[in-house]
Amino acid sequence: MASADARTDTAVRRRDVVVATLTAIVGVGLLLSLPAIDAADPDGASLGVPALGRDQGTGGWWLLLVVLLAQSAALVPVRRMPGSVLVATAVLALLPAAVSGPLYGLSALPVGVAVVLLVLTVPPLSRWAALGGAAVLVAAGVTVNSSTAYGAPVVAGVGQGLLQAVGVIALPLLATLVVRSRREVTTARRDEQRALVAEHQAMVDATLSRERAAMARELHDIAAHHLSGIALMAGVVDRQIDTEPDKAHAGVRQVRAQSTAVLDDLRRLVGLLRDDTTAERSVETFATIPALVDRAPVEAAYSVLTDHPEAPVGAGVGPLAQLAAYRTVQEALTNAATHATGALCTVQVDDRSPDRVTIVVHNDAPTRASTGHPAVPPTSSGGFGLVGMRERADLVGADLSYGPASDGGWDVRLVLPRDGSTP
Repeated sequence: MASADARTDTAVRRRDVVVATLTAIVGVGLLLSLPAIDAADPDGASLGVPALGRDQGTGGWWLLLVVLLAQSAALVPVRRMPGSVLVATAVLALLPAAVSGPLYGLSALPVGVAVVLLVLTVPPLSRWAALGGAAVLVAAGVTVNSSTAYGAPVVAGVGQGLLQAVGVIALPLLATLVVRSRREVTTARRDEQRALVAEHQAMVDATLSRERAAMARELHDIAAHHLSGIALMAGVVDRQIDTEPDKAHAGVRQVRAQSTAVLDDLRRLVGLLRDDTTAERSVETFATIPALVDRAPVEAAYSVLTDHPEAPVGAGVGPLAQLAAYRTVQEALTNAATHATGALCTVQVDDRSPDRVTIVVHNDAPTRASTGHPAVPPTSSGGFGLVGMRERADLVGADLSYGPASDGGWDVRLVLPRDGSTP
């Protein structure tokens, strides 16, 4: 960053030197070319136009030459002190006012350049004193020159001085203000574009963050559900392998089925993240909840309360809300297998209300001693499953509640609004 600033400062200084050099070349070039200009207009003298080159080599001519070079040199530090440079060029212009005759107008060139550079460097209102002072100095110089070179009355000289001040100060000021305003508009548009790009990038980052969170929930739900069942069944197989080999073999087949299921689900999820494959994703809805209950890692039962048995369960509930319902039931069954080993679970879907669907997952108190089922080792999720259920419910505008039941078990209750309803 420091090196970039140093390069920028060096480039600015070089531009200032180039501008000062060009101003000197133009001013001195005009001064030297005046005899040629007179020669190109031989009829000017007969019309009363003074010969501008007649004073070449006089003291006033040499003084004006020195002043033009000094004014041009004064333009070099204009970026650091624009107001001071403008006043300095106007003060230097006063020196040849009384002796340069009709050539005096050339001294206005560096003053006009200083005005342009000032407006391009800083807001002109912040240097109003310098602009006003320069205008007064220009007017004073022209008044003195008119009185000495042409013998004009003071009033006429003042009038000419004011006109010269307008031409040298006001007109460059207005023209450069237009340029500055256009430059500021361009800068503002560029900044606006950058802000829009940054806003778009922020929205993309936020979307990616939400997608990552959704993928994390999906991975948690898939892995926790299947792996909890695998751990539970592996513990049962371990106790039955010597005493009940047939049941142990059946348990091993269930472990294999659960392992295949988790691999298939993870493969589909990973396939969604790849650009070079087309992954088919199973649709989790109310219709797939019975199958989920059948392969749950706990003993579970499913029931539906409805006044219209011919209609599909959960009609009017959007697909995202149905996915949230599926994952909530899945997480509740997984938690029951983890924390209430041997308990009976019931999944009840109440589809009788016209504006909402209520799902209640209840598990009894743990009965590990009566069933002989070993406990599933506690996970390190730190309650992330409940957090995931809450996030899903909030996402679809559902009402989620959970807590101990009166019989010592645990209830998870999810109320989903139908389309156009609130829970």
